[in-house]
Amino acid sequence: MTATLVHLSDLHFGRDRPELLQPLIDEVNGAGADLVVVSGDLTQRARHEQFRSARAFLDRLTAPVLAIPGNHDTPLDNLAVRLLRPWGRFRKHISRDLEPSHEGEGYLVAGMNTADPQAWQRGRLRWRSLVRAGDRMKAAHASGRLGVLAMHHPPEHMPEDEKSRMRGADPALSALSAQGADIVLCGHLHVWRAMPFRATAGLLLVQAGTGLSTRVRGEPNDLNILRIEGRKVTVERRGAGEDLRFSTLSRTRFEKVDGRWRTLR
Repeated sequence: MTATLVHLSDLHFGRDRPELLQPLIDEVNGAGADLVVVSGDLTQRARHEQFRSARAFLDRLTAPVLAIPGNHDTPLDNLAVRLLRPWGRFRKHISRDLEPSHEGEGYLVAGMNTADPQAWQRGRLRWRSLVRAGDRMKAAHASGRLGVLAMHHPPEHMPEDEKSRMRGADPALSALSAQGADIVLCGHLHVWRAMPFRATAGLLLVQAGTGLSTRVRGEPNDLNILRIEGRKVTVERRGAGEDLRFSTLSRTRFEKVDGRWRTLR
């Protein structure tokens, strides 16, 4: 049986493309997803009206949604709220659970909140989050499911990436991989990638660009469609053209053999 996940990131309501909203909704709903994962930055400035727009978008999706916060989802322009109730608006409009999980046929997705209210961009891996995610990955492994982590910040960067990387990411990834994690879904950089981690070959990095933001960094607005069948995963990148229609930009098949991901030709 094949399970289908749609992966969106960095919608940035408040600095979004209104003309792309309906095409994106149609694209997501047409994918036949078992679950839609939104890996953070639903808003641009964490304002109530931006969260209301994000909530309205999520309510129009036909599949279940698992959403986690990003660094833009804590208020930048209200220091008191940012420090005292950084997640209040996200909890009010999106989800009370900042680290939700979802179990489906052949997979288990565990959300991790890597946003840090005391830092504007740099992510943070909290000890409690690692313990919770590790327990969920152990459960996935014990049941023969692929263990999928959803976080906003990518735990591995390329040399050309300008933003700061999370501290302690490599040992955390190694520990989560040993506990049964297989795939990491993330965003934040507004660039797309799908490849095994360089530091941890047992983990597959699937990074989305931005679903709706005007800040595309030279890449099209996009989303990922993951088709999971046993230990094989097909990652299809779908991007919006100038005509606002989505098309397949790439399709890559991966298989996990002897604890390592390899690309299938």
